[in-house]
Amino acid sequence: MQVLHAPSSPHLSIQSSKAPKLRWGLLPSLSVKSSPLFTIHFSLQSQRDQSSSWTPHKRTILPSGPARAASVEVGNSSLSTGTAEDDVLKALSQIIDPDFGTDIVTCGFVKDLQIDKALGEVSFRLELTTPACPIKDVFEQKANEVVAMLPWVKNVKVTMSAQPARPIFAEQLPAGLRTISNIVAVSSCKGGVGKSTVAVNLAYTLADMGARVGIFDADVYGPSLPTMVSPENRLLEMNAEKRTIIPTEYLGVKLVSFGFAGQGRAIMRGPMVSGVINQLLTTTEWGELDYLVIDMPPGTGDIQLTLCQIVPLTAAVIVTTPQKLSFIDVAKGVRMFSKLKVPCVAVVENMCHFDADGKRYYPFGRGSGSQVVEQFGIPHLFDLPIRPTLSASGDSGMPEVVTDPQGEVSRIFQNLGVCVVQQCAKIRQQVSTAVTYDKSIKAIKVKVPDSDEEIFLHPATVRRNDRSAQSVDEWTGEQKLQYTDVAEDIEPEDIQPMGNYAVSITWPDGFNQIAPYDQLQTMERLVDVLQPTVQA
Repeated sequence: MQVLHAPSSPHLSIQSSKAPKLRWGLLPSLSVKSSPLFTIHFSLQSQRDQSSSWTPHKRTILPSGPARAASVEVGNSSLSTGTAEDDVLKALSQIIDPDFGTDIVTCGFVKDLQIDKALGEVSFRLELTTPACPIKDVFEQKANEVVAMLPWVKNVKVTMSAQPARPIFAEQLPAGLRTISNIVAVSSCKGGVGKSTVAVNLAYTLADMGARVGIFDADVYGPSLPTMVSPENRLLEMNAEKRTIIPTEYLGVKLVSFGFAGQGRAIMRGPMVSGVINQLLTTTEWGELDYLVIDMPPGTGDIQLTLCQIVPLTAAVIVTTPQKLSFIDVAKGVRMFSKLKVPCVAVVENMCHFDADGKRYYPFGRGSGSQVVEQFGIPHLFDLPIRPTLSASGDSGMPEVVTDPQGEVSRIFQNLGVCVVQQCAKIRQQVSTAVTYDKSIKAIKVKVPDSDEEIFLHPATVRRNDRSAQSVDEWTGEQKLQYTDVAEDIEPEDIQPMGNYAVSITWPDGFNQIAPYDQLQTMERLVDVLQPTVQA
């Protein structure tokens, strides 16, 4: 029996009871100062193989060949072998999901496969990850066609369903956000560019695509939602027993705005506004939602940072206008989202042009939207024309995509909706970093996304690497927190996610440390258990 102990974590050990000699590896440290007791001699090895990756919800990667058929949920069949199942699955594997470049069998869409070869009957269910999938009808049609082409098949029954992905580590989120699959921020960082118009019309487009949708108006100083929609009940209600907020609804979309709180527009300082937004967003009974669209207030200050920290934003849509000044402000917002690990998936350039006398005119110039796309690598750009009806529909309380669903503006928003659905699905594949504290080994565990790798960190190391103003002088860079100020046996009291970019760690002295995921992955590792290498 070989036992190796790490002194700075007395409960963490590696054991082997077999005869062959084992050589264990530790990843190279980035700092020796933060763990002075680490004196055991380990041999350095390369990182473990990271070929296996995390897969999205309901998209289980199945092995190829006959073994794959056994992995699919198969109902009662008159066959004793997997031949018929293989035929059906091979046929269905011809259908490729264009977003992932993978067939629908490998994606894990095929469920409840039932086959009766004697009668030539095949039935199965295609379970998608969003009811708003823009090509669900294509999937259904192709599935019928490819299976019906099998020589022994006489009847095919395809059922479509959706099992939306849930937020990763939902138990760590506020109760009101645990049943929301995707949260999309619509932001401009500059007022008056039509951001609220884009947010509302995008939300109703997603609803028309079959999704369950909600809108959260995060602008407390000048809420726009009460003007742009006309719900019958224009006041939010409280559930006195649960102390929660019941949203109002309009045309099937759930709505929450400070303007529906009976307060009009707020006159209060920033910290109070952040608290109001937090309460409205996290204590609302949103229920099961596929998409929550957040109409962000302009700017990049406390309110915007608060929103990015308390909710796991899936993606952001940026709204701009052709003027250069608009681009300057929008660039600030894109950089903010980049730092907070929120991907910007589309740019909407509003008030681009109008047509008259058979010509197209650009009264505010051209290029702001394309400049955002080129400079920041945002993949999709959508141009909205100057239309009196678009402005009038917002003022009348009826979104343009509802009043004129076949018009040019509605087609643009339909394309935007498809883009948002597809991009959110891709983003969901990337599992967020999980940070937890394991009391049994007295180590902070970091699970790296897109990998099966886990990093173990000494709590004292994490605490000593705090980069806030309380630990490091912001002007001189001088280290104020000394090494000896942190006890070697310190343990965190609580770890909570802050959006997609960091966790908040509460320590026994009451200090709340904001630890970005990127920083955690570069700290000295307490121990990293690698696969043993048998020596000859």
